[in-house]
Amino acid sequence: MKVVCLFGSPKSKGNSAFLAQRFCAAAEAKGAEVETFSLNELTYRGCQACMACKRKHDRCVLEDDLGPVLNAVRQTDVLVLASPVYYGEVTSQMKGFIDRTFSFLTPEFKTNPQNMSRLAAGKSLVFIQVQTADDESSFNDIFPRYAPFFKWFGFADHHLIRACGVPNPGDVKDKEEVLKQVEETASVLFG
Repeated sequence: MKVVCLFGSPKSKGNSAFLAQRFCAAAEAKGAEVETFSLNELTYRGCQACMACKRKHDRCVLEDDLGPVLNAVRQTDVLVLASPVYYGEVTSQMKGFIDRTFSFLTPEFKTNPQNMSRLAAGKSLVFIQVQTADDESSFNDIFPRYAPFFKWFGFADHHLIRACGVPNPGDVKDKEEVLKQVEETASVLFG
């Protein structure tokens, strides 16, 4: 199986990166091939609403560092999105990527719900969300907002790994239940 992991945090040693790296290590230990991208290290623009991906091409036409990432996602079996919560949302780096996934939808996605995605069906999504706020009701709307889009793309199997109350880098290492969830999710996906 192939895994593509996107680090959405500008902090390479932050809590979301730690959890994502731990998940990827568990996946590799079970034989998965893992490819990672740190979105903060790439130069790219958000979706330009040019509609070229619907009118003339079957993919995003912007030529920047996100092109290889989108191509890797097309080929993956499991996509890992890891982001801290910034101002009640995923990071701008992650949001820019998510906006560009519009190119995965077919031109007839609005009128033909049976043929919405250009991606192969049967993919899995692992969404890692970390936040400073300890209250689990805070920002619990982020994943439910994005899950339907990825379902449209063929990611029928979704897994949320969420750590609350982790304001400092390394705090997540003390969250035993979250660390266990990372291992259990890898076991479910990779046997």
